[in-house]
Order: sequence, then C-alpha cells, then structure tokens
Amino acid sequence: MESNRQSTIENRQLKIRLRVNGESKRWAIAPGDLLLDVLRREGYYGVKRGCETGDCGACTVLANGKAINSCLMFAAQAEGCEILTIEGVAQGDALDPLQEAFLEHGAVQCGFCTPGMVLNAKALLARRPSPTEEAVRDMLGGNYCRCTGYRKVIEAVLAVAPPFRAARAGPVAAGAGLKPGATAANGSGGAHKKRGARRAGAATR
Repeated sequence: MESNRQSTIENRQLKIRLRVNGESKRWAIAPGDLLLDVLRREGYYGVKRGCETGDCGACTVLANGKAINSCLMFAAQAEGCEILTIEGVAQGDALDPLQEAFLEHGAVQCGFCTPGMVLNAKALLARRPSPTEEAVRDMLGGNYCRCTGYRKVIEAVLAVAPPFRAARAGPVAAGAGLKPGATAANGSGGAHKKRGARRAGAATR
C-alpha cells in the first residue's frame, strides 16, 4: 500500500511557470525533479553537473538575481522565478563585459567551471558594483577550479568594477585566501579568444 502511494507521488506531474533568460516557460515536472536536471533536460547545457552536493558551484544559476546551486533546489521551488543561466548572459553576439574581462585576463581554460563563476560574479557585482578584492575571493569560495586557478579570475572580476578600471593596487597574489587544495594556475591558455569566446558563454554538455 505504502509503495503504491509512493509510486503515485513520483509519477504525478506538476506544471510550473517561470522565466528563463527573459523567456516565459511552462514545464511539466515531477515533484522530486531538481532544477539542475530540468534545466539540462530543456537544453540549458551551460548549467553543469558537478558534485551534486552544492560544493563545486558548477551548476550555479541566478534565481531572482540571487546565485543558487541548482543541484540543491527543487524545480517546483522555481515557480514564478526569474532564472538566468549562462546562455542568457550575452546579448546576442555581444558578450557581457564580465565575459569579455574573463577572456582578456586569461581567466578561462577548460571552461567547465566558468559559467558558475561568471554568474556568481554577476550576482556579487549587482549587490556591490565596487567590491573589494576580499569580497571577490569570498565569492569564489563557492566555485572550485582545477585548471585555470583563481588569480586571473579575481583580476577579471575586479577589472569590471569602476575603481579598478583606472588603476589597481598591484597584481593579485596567486592562490591567496582560497580554499585548501584549490589551484592557482595562471590560466594563460584561456586568453585565446577563438577558443575562449565559446567557453566564456559555454553551453557545452
């Protein structure tokens, strides 16, 4: 009896309405579907499947402007929300200034973690248009990167903030203040725009 009831719950579909990257959507979901799974099922492959425990930040999206781990959010909780994925950051062929900064500063390499970093950085800059270096480092504590490292990412985010466009106090110390085990590679390979332009707005599977 209990197993039949559980099966009925799992097979029941819900209808949710939300906006994704400015477009109205109405999706049929199961009660236990995670937002990560639904977004990828609907073709938003820039939302990466990583640790699935909310630690790596690869699945980050913005929900009503707030950075969230989509692997920890039920899709049903997104009812009525405005969701932004990496696919919606650029305006047509024009990259967002933050994406441009990632390319110019060599902050992109394999690209897997880049969407989450870009979206976390956008949320930070929306709250604090002129963040301190410490605030940027704190923000990046929710994103793991094993190849590009963090020094170039920090420089890219600070470069978008007005006070740092004119002059910065000096080069960012590699790896300082980051999570234990995080790498601090210089990420110079990501400066090539032909490869990087795809990765800064990554929608790969």
